[in-house]
Amino acid sequence: MSVAAKTDPAPNAEMAVASAKTTLQTEAAGLSALSDALSGPLGSRFAEAVAAMRDLEGRVVVTGMGKSGNVGQKIASTLASTGTPAFFIHPSDASHGDLGMVTRHDLVLALSWSGETSELRALIDYTRRFRVPLVAMTSRPESALASAADIILQLPQ
Repeated sequence: MSVAAKTDPAPNAEMAVASAKTTLQTEAAGLSALSDALSGPLGSRFAEAVAAMRDLEGRVVVTGMGKSGNVGQKIASTLASTGTPAFFIHPSDASHGDLGMVTRHDLVLALSWSGETSELRALIDYTRRFRVPLVAMTSRPESALASAADIILQLPQ
């Protein structure tokens, strides 16, 4: 950091505020696009996923890799704290023994922007082999994840 930057916080403060505003505007646009998408086909698929979760005998098992995994952890936490039995399983842990926690009575909610995340493969295969309902949240309906899913929640670009 330069001496000028240390002594004159105004330029850095202005840049920080501008960056924060840009970030908030980008996030708001994304939420608006998602809200609009719920008025279309995504809305009926979303209602179908909610009904499947509501009628579950087991738990909602949420998974995802990277940023999708971070979002998935928040979803699992919110579901659990509002009364829906849910937990997050990391895809790499799933393929190393944690798949045993997933039962036929559960539902797997898998998040992947591309729908091609290789680390999800073992979990996807497991859901198909043991007939565990799979909800895919992805931007690509033609992806491997979406192709395996019972319900596809296609996210807007």
